[in-house]
Parts: sequence; C-alpha cells; structure tokens
Amino acid sequence: MNDSPGWATPGSSPSEDRSGQDGQGSKGSGSEGAGGTRPPAQPSDDPRWSAAQPPPGQWSNPGTDEPAPPQAPQPQQGPGWGSPGQQPGAQGGPSYGSPYGGQYGPYGHPGAPWGPPPAAKPGVIPLRPLGLGEILDGAVSTMRSHWRSVLPITLVVAVIVQVFGVLVQKYVMEDVETYPRGGSATDLSAGDVVGYIALTGATYLVQILGTILATAMLTMIFSRAILGQPSSVATAWRESRSQLPRLIGLTLLVGLALVVAVGVLIVPAFLFESVALAALTLLVLVPVVVWLGVALSLSSPALMLEKSTVAKAIARSWKLVKGSWWRIFGITLLTGIITAIITGIIYYPLSMIGVFGFGDGLDSVMDGSASYSWGFLIFGGVALIIAQTITMPIQAGVTVLLYVDQRIRREALDLDLARAAGIDTATDPHPGAAPGHGG
Repeated sequence: MNDSPGWATPGSSPSEDRSGQDGQGSKGSGSEGAGGTRPPAQPSDDPRWSAAQPPPGQWSNPGTDEPAPPQAPQPQQGPGWGSPGQQPGAQGGPSYGSPYGGQYGPYGHPGAPWGPPPAAKPGVIPLRPLGLGEILDGAVSTMRSHWRSVLPITLVVAVIVQVFGVLVQKYVMEDVETYPRGGSATDLSAGDVVGYIALTGATYLVQILGTILATAMLTMIFSRAILGQPSSVATAWRESRSQLPRLIGLTLLVGLALVVAVGVLIVPAFLFESVALAALTLLVLVPVVVWLGVALSLSSPALMLEKSTVAKAIARSWKLVKGSWWRIFGITLLTGIITAIITGIIYYPLSMIGVFGFGDGLDSVMDGSASYSWGFLIFGGVALIIAQTITMPIQAGVTVLLYVDQRIRREALDLDLARAAGIDTATDPHPGAAPGHGG
C-alpha cells in the first residue's frame, strides 16, 4: 500500500504517442478493452501515471444513461445470471447481476437500484469523474472530517494576516487618507510616501505568503483525505515544506504574467490619452486576465502533488484545463460567489457592531473616519479571521479536487488512487457500497 499522498508523478495522457515498450503496452491495453470494460490496474515500474489506460473513446462517467459500447459475445452464464439486457422480473430468467432471483437488485442486495456498480470511495470523493456537487461536498467534507488539521492552519494564517493589516490600516493609512480630507497645509514628505508604499506592499506580501503557506499545507491534507488517510498539521508541513520555495516562485511568476498582460493592454490607452481606447482596452483586458487565471489555476496542486518544477506545473495546468476551460471557470466562479456570500454574512454585521456600538456611529460613516476607528477595525478584523478560516479550505479544496477530477477524466487517475488507498481492483471489481446501502 502506498502510504504517501504524493501519488501524482507527472504522467502522460492516453492520447500521447509512446515508443518502445510503451507502444506495445498501449496495443495490449487496447485489445483488453475491446469489450468496453476497463482492465484491472497492474503494478508497473513505469514512473508515469496510469499504466493501464482505458481504450480510446470508451471512457464514460459512471452513472450516466449513455449506451455502453458494443461488447464482444460472452459465454453462457450459469444458473441465476440473466442476460445483460434483461430487466428485473422479465420473462426468460432471473434478474441480471443477482444469483438469488428477480427479487434482488443488481448487486445482490434486496431493493438495490439498477445501474452501473458504484465507484470506490475510500475517502471524501468517489474515485470516478466528479460532478459539481461532489466537488463542493468533497471540500466541505474534508474541512468537517479533518478539522483538527485544517482549522489550525487557516486560523493561524488568518490571525497573522489580519493583525498586520489592522495595524497598518490604523497607524499608516489613516494619516495618509486624513490629509486630503483635513485640508492641512502640511505637505506629505517623500519619506511618508515611501513608508506608505512600503508598508502597503508589506501588507500584501504577508497576505500572499500566508495564502501560499495555507494552500501548500491544505493541498497535502486534501490529498490524504481523498485516500481516506488521517492527517495532521505536522504531517502536512513535513510533506509540503520542500515545495514551498517553488510554490512561492510559481505564485510570483503567475502574478507577473498577469501584470505583463495588463501592462501590454493598458499602456497604449495612457500613451494616446483616449477614452475610447481605454474603454476598448478594458473590454479586452478582463477576458484575457480571466482566461489566463483559469488556464493556470491548476498549477499549484500540480506543483505540490507531482513534486514538479514551476515550468512543468504551469505546462500541466495548461494541458489539464485545455478542453474544459468553461467547466473549470464555472465551478471556480461559483466557489468564489459562495465564499463571498459567506464572508459578507459574517463581516458586515460584525463591522457594523464595531461602528455603531464602539465607534462614532453614523457621523463617522458619513465623513469616512469609521474605517479607521478601533471598533470598526477590531470587529472587522475578527469577522475576516472567522470568514477566512472557513472559506480558505473551501477554495483550496475545490482547486485540488478539480485537478484530481481532470486527471481522472484524462489519465485514469482513479486506478492509481485506488491502488494507493489499498483497494485491489482485480479481486474487488465493485469496491464501493451500493447507493442506499452505506457509504
């Protein structure tokens, strides 16, 4: 049994050309899959993923109503096994898949529903292509079942980020923002401006580093949750720390790519000082930035789980997202909307309590000074700590599960995950529990 959650070594998709022994292996798997079934996974020394790939064109989502591919003639079954197309109670024999007669379902359980056998589910998700609900449920289930590992990480990161942000907001930004409103004749010195820029940049840097640290450790916790393995903060740190420098480099590189894209598009509008050109630039800029962001969204889990380099992680994300951009964009957007709603529900009531209960009330809101009162800053900071502690695992979990889902769909990753979870697919072809008969 593979006890490590780093089950993702960079692999190739089934469509890639192979040579030598790999080419011969592809032919062999194609012949085995002629009957429309996936061959059992076999151990292999090949470092790439998915030594046993499904035959081209025969991969389908279990549970769908799509017709199965043509199957080769099968030998006559013994008593108690009907023909594949026979329905329960039909004339000519007992129900299909049940050695006990027509009163039993396809898995040998009374009343079990008819359909494909369920997928293995050693952890928080079934090992098959995932739907939207399963991705969101997997993220929430991991946070609920592994809260002793998840919540301390996000809580510590959120506290550090918010405490630093509150101090900068109170002692730095208040002075800079008050100057134009107060109309003071005292001009800001160059040192004040430099200090303001430096501390503002430091605030964003702390937020970025905190998010990177939380993302790295949460990724390892989710990888173990998929396999049904326990996790701890110490384990997550030990398994992620070697990739942290690369993850920092990846984040900076992706951010730089987005900044360059924005700069290339927005500079002409400033040079020509044209309002029409600025509006056109904005219309082009937003889709380009969103497209790049989604195309590179899976690079972080690819880097952490495949133990790869920055360049390979970016290439892997680009390849996995290709052909599924709209689906990944929709799920990511929905996740962002959900987390924004959760944040708003927590933040606005508490911040208003700080303004009206411990601040100057409506007058401070009207003149803008409420943003720098201790009541607003403290209650707003506490609200953001609570919100980030809840939403950060959801966002990180959805990203990891999207990565896993794309690899299952394209590279039969479920076979490798089943082996890593200790499930013998050769002797236990239907390892999952039938719907309605346990999890």
